[in-house]
Amino acid sequence: MKIVAMVGSNRSESYNMKLVKFMQSRYAGKADIEILPIDQLPFYNQDDELNPPEIVKEIRAKIKASDGILFATPEYNASISAVLKNAIDWFSRVETVMVNKPAMIVGASMGAMGTVKAQMQLRQILNAPGVGTLTLPGNEVFVGSVQNKMDDEGNLTDESTVQFIDSVISNFINWTGKMEA
Repeated sequence: MKIVAMVGSNRSESYNMKLVKFMQSRYAGKADIEILPIDQLPFYNQDDELNPPEIVKEIRAKIKASDGILFATPEYNASISAVLKNAIDWFSRVETVMVNKPAMIVGASMGAMGTVKAQMQLRQILNAPGVGTLTLPGNEVFVGSVQNKMDDEGNLTDESTVQFIDSVISNFINWTGKMEA
């Protein structure tokens, strides 16, 4: 299964990037997770959407060819980041490559509630016309107090969190397979 990941943080020590890289490694036998370079996208501009920069075309093609999308969102002021919103704006216009694409959302933060508010907002955005992803229902991944659950190399060390993400990945793979059938 080919999954593309949009990580909504461009911070060098991003917990969300570390979480996706952990998932990329842990589930390598089940899913090929490619992290898209959305931090390299220019700001969306409707004037450029019919003749977008090469990076937009490249990422758009990868999303189109994928079996699903993994969104990893930090929470900035109770919302998603500008980096993630910008990417969604680029890929929900002209060639709407996210429509009906299976999607899964994860988020990690140092706060106790994880990224609850950002994920609620992201689910609303993903349901908008032109975006229209199909998000895995009932499998929310909020990794709160992540600094206590991850080692310096970015490995999740909290066994209950790892087991939960194992079950969600399994559910996502099964759900996506049923949608393709």
